[in-house]
Amino acid sequence: MATIQILAFPSGPLATNAYVVICKETQNCAIIDPAPGIGKPFIQLIEQKKLIPTKIILTHSHWDHIADVKILADHFSLPVLVHKEDAYNLISPGSDGLGCRMSIEPRMPDQLLSDGDTIAIGTATWQVIHTPGHSPGSICLFCPEEKMLLSGDTLFKSSIGNLSFSSSCPARMWPSLKKLSLLPPETIVYPGHGPTTTIGKESFLDHAEDVFG
Repeated sequence: MATIQILAFPSGPLATNAYVVICKETQNCAIIDPAPGIGKPFIQLIEQKKLIPTKIILTHSHWDHIADVKILADHFSLPVLVHKEDAYNLISPGSDGLGCRMSIEPRMPDQLLSDGDTIAIGTATWQVIHTPGHSPGSICLFCPEEKMLLSGDTLFKSSIGNLSFSSSCPARMWPSLKKLSLLPPETIVYPGHGPTTTIGKESFLDHAEDVFG
């Protein structure tokens, strides 16, 4: 029986998927990518369900994934975790060259992530997979026990993250996607935008450059 429940909430002008990842054994939860406008709804959800939030994890630091970090971090006194190569845009939103469609309060990260780190959410352990390309510090979070992947904007259903931004790097994306191709095919993928998919359904992963390059 699954011990992890993932609740998805598309929010903001780009319908960015903000997630609450819940350990059903402990009621501990983590907030993933607090998108614009999700702060108050997440506060209500967490308090109504009597969840115990423990951390905010960012798959990357583009504006539509960090907009409500500060409201949630301050309300629940939560640490904020981000890959070290994307921390700069959390500290100074908009410094990645994308600009911001709204005013976003800066936040210092509490923990800088690296490839291979592990993060506990309740009794479940999630592995940090560094997947640069869409942004320098993009990560995916993989739970081997549950075969679940939070892919941020690295991988979508039938597509991949935008590589046209000034801070993007196509040459780094192709090895990132090959990493994901090695995961179990039944792994459920929870992306930063759009519906879920599985690793097995995204058969282009090991030759993505031929498809998208």
